[in-house]
Order: sequence, then C-alpha cells, then structure tokens
Amino acid sequence: MFLFVSSTNFAQNNSKFKVVLDAGHGGKDPGTTRGSIKEKDIVLDVVLRLGKILEKNKDITVVYTRKTDVFIELRERANIANKAKANLFISVHCNGVANKAAKGTETFVMGMSRTDTNLDIAKKENGVIFLEDNYSEKYKGFDPNNPETLLGLRILQEEFLGQSIELASEIEKNFITKNSRSSRGVKQQPIWVLDATVMPGVLIELGFVSHQEEGNYISSDGGKQEMAKSISDAIVSYKDNFFSTSGSNSSINSEATKEVEPAKTASKNSKKTTSKTFYKVQLEAGSRKIETKPANFKGLKNVSFKKENNLYKYYYGNESTYESCKKLLEEAKSKGYKTAYIVTFGKK
Repeated sequence: MFLFVSSTNFAQNNSKFKVVLDAGHGGKDPGTTRGSIKEKDIVLDVVLRLGKILEKNKDITVVYTRKTDVFIELRERANIANKAKANLFISVHCNGVANKAAKGTETFVMGMSRTDTNLDIAKKENGVIFLEDNYSEKYKGFDPNNPETLLGLRILQEEFLGQSIELASEIEKNFITKNSRSSRGVKQQPIWVLDATVMPGVLIELGFVSHQEEGNYISSDGGKQEMAKSISDAIVSYKDNFFSTSGSNSSINSEATKEVEPAKTASKNSKKTTSKTFYKVQLEAGSRKIETKPANFKGLKNVSFKKENNLYKYYYGNESTYESCKKLLEEAKSKGYKTAYIVTFGKK
C-alpha cells in the first residue's frame, strides 16, 4: 500500500505564477557531505539565490519550504506546495557516491526506472523518511530501501509529466551551455516528494560533492550563483511557454484531470505554435543505440530515436493531434511499455 495525494478537484493558482522552492535536507539531516562541505548548506544557498532572482519578476510569486537550516519532513514539503496551489515545484539537491570520479548534473521527473544506479539515487533522496517520527504511519508502507516498493509506484500526476520533462530539459541545457557543466541528463524516477506534489515538478541534482573539482565548484559563491541563474532562466522560459498571467487563460489547467492536452491549451496563446506541434510516444531511453526495427520494439513500427547528452530516446509514431497520439500510447502500453508517455514536439 502506498501513500498518495489525490489530484481530484485540485485547483492551481491561476492569477500569478507561483513557484515552490524546496532546499533538500536541513537540520539534523545534512545530506551528502565531504569534509566541511554539506549538501544541506549548498542547496539552501542556491535556493535563496534562485528565489531572490525570481522575486524580481513581478509575475512570479515564490514560496519556500525552508529558508533556514531546519529539518522539514518530506510530507510537509509536499503539503506546502499543494496548499499553496503552486504552478511549479522545484526541489534542489546534490549528489555524492563512493566513486569519486562520478560527476555531472542531472534533473529528475516523477516516473519509474529499473536501472540500479537510479534506484540508488531514489533510495538516497527518499531515505530521509527514516529520520521522521512515526514514519511507518505517515508513509503507509513506503519503504525507500525496497526496490519492489519503488517499482510499484505509479505516476499519479501523469497529466503534468510532459511539462516537467520540458522544464528538466531546459535546466540541463542551461547547465551545459551557460555553465559549461557536465550533464547526466533528464531521468524519470520514483521520488516520493515529486509523487506527492500535484503539479509539474523536478528534483535537481546540482552535482557531486564527492568529486573534488565539482564539489568545490558547487559549494563556491560563483558556482552557486551561476546555477541559480541557469535554473531561474529555465523557470521563466517554462512560465512563458506554459502559463499566461491573464488569469483564466493559464495553459496549465485550473483543475487537474486525467488527461491534459498541452498543444490545445498552448493554442490559446499562439496559433503559430499549434501549427508546428506534433506528438510522439516515448517508449524508453538509454545509453545504448538500438536499431529501430520492429523486432527490437515488440513489433512496433515507425520507431525513431533522438540522441541527447549521450542518451538515446526512442519514440513511437508521429501524430499531428494529441487525440490520435493517445491511441498510439494505448497500443505501446499494451505491448508492455507500461511507463511510456506522450511527448510534444514543435517550435516554441
């Protein structure tokens, strides 16, 4: 049995774009450490810098889950975002592993993966649950150390997945182009705080404190300011693409439903965008290039791929309408691609 938050009748803020900034860890939970470098300090500083930049934009309201070195339960982080009826949830973290050569940024969206490395990261970020009082009652059997628990999760906010991926991709692109960072890409992973927030959201790993050069960068004033600026630029770009400050014309629906049609909502703001928009079903992604013949994709034809940051993403179909692509999604899932989802393409 898994703890979840229902999206039924959840109304997002639709007059001013509201962002919840979540600095991971804090207080008795230092997160990843290396010597005097602590994850909780780095992410709090980056979040405060990020918030300061965003607050200069008159169309954006910023809400923080913490602004000081305090311990905030995962449950409360999600509650803060949901009660605020936010349009976006941004959780900021750092990585750290025994392999001191590991480096690079990565941004997660809610999803499922059977990769052992990703499951380890999910367990690390979810593991803070054990520091909370009465965690077994609050999380109702959610065990971050049990792969079966992680793999049993479902994406309750599927209607927001596409937007989350768009934002995550923009963040990683900015890290590469503006900060000359090494990127490990965008990944889907069952992370509790993303599952419990009923809105588009991402969890950003700024880099590895365990890597000496990268750890020094992400803990420096210059590094933190650069990363905050790159994230803020991505958020503003996301707001401009998906949200209208006119109130009733928000391209993020005011009430969450089981299906959201990104192009239809975007068309309220731009006819040009709609005419160039098309849809594909993303089947899977990985570091290995696979020949796109039906035999390699459970009999599915018309499979294409795109390489991004050493990651091959495989897509099924190419439809001009969201409705027709939904049929392809059903077909892909019937073939066994249970975590497939629709991706929107087109000139922004």
